[in-house]
Amino acid sequence: MQVSITGRHDAVVTDNVKVHIQNKLERCLGVFPRIESIHVILDNENRDQVSEIVIQGSNHIRVTSKESSDNLYDAIDRSIEHAERQMRKQRDKIQEKHK
Repeated sequence: MQVSITGRHDAVVTDNVKVHIQNKLERCLGVFPRIESIHVILDNENRDQVSEIVIQGSNHIRVTSKESSDNLYDAIDRSIEHAERQMRKQRDKIQEKHK
């Protein structure tokens, strides 16, 4: 699983933020074996911190989640949880199709 982290509009991506993202992604999305790449985009919009996650999986599965909050870590956590729910839904749809 390839993870890339990008900061836009003067969003500072520190080592602590990178470690937090890596740990959270491994814990939450480690159960989905078909994930090929994850792109995390951190952005500043007005006074809000925005976290956008784009997950590319095999079989042309693409999941995007975007969350904003006053706190960067909160935005990251919420967007990862949203992406996890979407991946679980995709997995369940595929499993139901092959029954």
